[in-house]
Amino acid sequence: MAIKLYLLLVFLCGSTTAEKQTVYKSAPAPLDFGFVPTGSYDTNAYHEPGPIGLLFHLVQGFLYLVQPNPFPQELVKRIAQQKFGETRSDYQKTIHYEIGFIIATAIGLLFFLLMPLVGLCFCMCRCCENCGGEMHQRHKKNADCHRGCFATFLFVSSLLISVGVLCAYAANQNLTTQIRGSKQLVHSNFKDLRTLLSETPMQIDYILSKFNITKDKALSDLTNVSPLLGERVHEQLGKDVRPAFDAVLNMAGAIKETKEALENVSIAVEVLQEATDRLNANLTDAKSQLNNTLSDAACSTNVAMIPCNNIKNSLGQLKINANFNTLPDTGHYLEKLNGVLRTDLSNLVQKGYTAFNNTPEMVQNQTRNVEEDVKNILDSIGSNISNYTKMVPVLHIISNLTSYLSRGEMYVREYYPVVEQYDFYRWLTSLVLCCMVALIVVFYFLGLLCGSCGYDQHSSPTTRGCISNTGGNFLMAGVGFSFIFSWVLMLTVVITFFAGGNMEKLVCESFQDKSLFKVLDSPYQLNSQWKNYLSGVLYQNPSMNLTFEKLYSDCKENKGIFTALQMDHVFNLNDFLNISMYMDEVTDKIDLVSLDLSNIVLLDEKGKQNLLEFSATGINQIDFDAFLTEVGKSSTNVDLLAFANDLEENADMLPKGALGNALKGHANSIRTIHIQQVVPLEQSMKYVKARITLKQSIKLLQTTSYDIEEKVQDVITSIDNAQMLISNNASSVIKREFKKFMNTVVDYFVQYVNWVKESVALDVAGCKPIANVVDTAVDVFLCSYLVDSMNSFWFGLGGATIFLIPAIIFAVKLSKFYRRMDTEDVYDDVETVPMKNLSSYDTLNRFPRASAPPHQDDCFAPQLV
Repeated sequence: MAIKLYLLLVFLCGSTTAEKQTVYKSAPAPLDFGFVPTGSYDTNAYHEPGPIGLLFHLVQGFLYLVQPNPFPQELVKRIAQQKFGETRSDYQKTIHYEIGFIIATAIGLLFFLLMPLVGLCFCMCRCCENCGGEMHQRHKKNADCHRGCFATFLFVSSLLISVGVLCAYAANQNLTTQIRGSKQLVHSNFKDLRTLLSETPMQIDYILSKFNITKDKALSDLTNVSPLLGERVHEQLGKDVRPAFDAVLNMAGAIKETKEALENVSIAVEVLQEATDRLNANLTDAKSQLNNTLSDAACSTNVAMIPCNNIKNSLGQLKINANFNTLPDTGHYLEKLNGVLRTDLSNLVQKGYTAFNNTPEMVQNQTRNVEEDVKNILDSIGSNISNYTKMVPVLHIISNLTSYLSRGEMYVREYYPVVEQYDFYRWLTSLVLCCMVALIVVFYFLGLLCGSCGYDQHSSPTTRGCISNTGGNFLMAGVGFSFIFSWVLMLTVVITFFAGGNMEKLVCESFQDKSLFKVLDSPYQLNSQWKNYLSGVLYQNPSMNLTFEKLYSDCKENKGIFTALQMDHVFNLNDFLNISMYMDEVTDKIDLVSLDLSNIVLLDEKGKQNLLEFSATGINQIDFDAFLTEVGKSSTNVDLLAFANDLEENADMLPKGALGNALKGHANSIRTIHIQQVVPLEQSMKYVKARITLKQSIKLLQTTSYDIEEKVQDVITSIDNAQMLISNNASSVIKREFKKFMNTVVDYFVQYVNWVKESVALDVAGCKPIANVVDTAVDVFLCSYLVDSMNSFWFGLGGATIFLIPAIIFAVKLSKFYRRMDTEDVYDDVETVPMKNLSSYDTLNRFPRASAPPHQDDCFAPQLV
């Protein structure tokens, strides 16, 4: 019946097996389904014995000494399979395992047989005035010591017997108390089982209701599917479109930068040409004046000839070095670029961007029908789940199980008074046994009390008082009752010891360490045709690995019955929830999608022609090396300061006169040219900036113009490819993105299915009440209540019975010192009898027998043998 209850849960635990698609990397938002409501269970299947637990542990330690062998799994298996005794080794193994119990039981049976026989013989012996039965006592010097020792030993023995009786009584009372209080525990177990049955439908309803979270989330996304898909299509196409747009924009920027660079080149060259032209004119004038001075007749003299020749030879160095007038003109290139820039390429790109950014809206307008179809398909999933829930009569199953449970509870309540009645008989019987021992102990303590209080050291054995004599009679009464009751006590101890001890070792300990489950779960153990009995009974599939131990452990952890009973091996979850068939239908709908984005124009022919015109400007033909060479040259061919210094040195070699002074004047003029023109040309901000601007602009032009035709062609090709992708492949992109989107939607259902699986496995119908029933029946009722109490009972009663033996011996010995004797041994005048005149064999004269005088005031006391 319980299996049917979870057919609905099985339906919800299916796994998705949609056709393999590219997974959308954007993880879906996690859905919060909350926690399945679980009922609280009241049963605490653990018994804390309290102070009497010390006695229980003591008994368990004693049983370990008697039987330290491990659990005999193989023997138990053979017994369960009714194969015990087929081989002789079975009996040997049994004897080896039970040797401790056998020896202890044999000792008990020997006690049971010999104790009445010894008592009978002892009684007959005393009737014949032997075995201490003769009412005669001889005076001894250490009589007081003997009496004290016997009294002490008897007191200790009686005290130990009392402890044993108290232990037995406590165990007996504990069992009765626990049985009377077990009604609440039984009621708690039934209540938990009812809670399990009543909570399960609510848990199922809760799980079903949470399907709406998944459905609402999926429908919410589908409501916005067109904008979302439009954004995704826009994003996917943008991977190719944006780089193309960026390339065009970069090229547009390069055109503007090229124009600016050419303008900067023209301005910088003009500034530098002006400065170098002025410097060149001044140097030419200085050179001309020097030539005129050197033409003087004074240079013809022998003394002036050499200096003048030196000066003439150096005049060729007096010229400019960097001549910017020789650089090619770039004006016509600038005119071509101005023509290219008449077309606003950036504006054309912006128009393409605007058209491309309208993709989401176009997608939304063209996918409305698919959105409605997918919504209808998702609605059908919820409808199918609702239809399936109607196929499973959950409430009817719960009602039947509740009815069985109620009848079981009524049966237990009906027979509980019978259990209490039989427990009363047991309690009364055990109490009678305890009273037997207690009666003996009372006689011993009364005997010790009367004997000790009534004993008079100055009285002879024949003149002892009434109280002392009564004490001795009480002791002998205890001895008599010991012989009468001991065999009954020992028989009870033997029976309860053998039964309770084996139950503790074979059932309770094996249940604690789960050895018992290993026996039950052994292949072909309970049924020779079934490998696994539990799965064979539940599912008619004995090959399924469902064991008692696993079921108990899972229920102990309060896992769901679906997990504990391994229903997933019986039901194919995909048969109950197969989203793949819905996804196939969705795929068919998506394949019908056709998206037309041909209206989007990224860059028109005007923009492409503008790019081609830029590549045809010919800026790559500029002689960039010539510009860089001139910029790198110094202003003059020679250092003017050094030249002026050399000129003065040559003038100093001339005789003093007008020629030397004129040459020195020319040297100063050259220095002035250096200071006023060369130094500013090389250090003034204006000219330095012009040089730097010229150099940077030339390098920029050089970089931009490198393979300009190929660069422009690559840009146009990328634009054409992006345009082709939009025009021809938009439908495939939208289909691919729609499928990715549906994978995201399916992930919502996967989250729900995984949550259902986890909830069914761990939360729904947590079977801890079942484990509690097993623990209550075995661990609490059988072991903690019955076995522990029974073992403690025989342990206490057995100990008391064993100590009856020394108590009998000491009581018989001690009674001789308390009871009034009929005769005694006395001396007439021991000190005046001449020892040398006495014959060594004259014991009659040395120890004459004296009779006890009659006592008129003797109190009544039992006259025992």
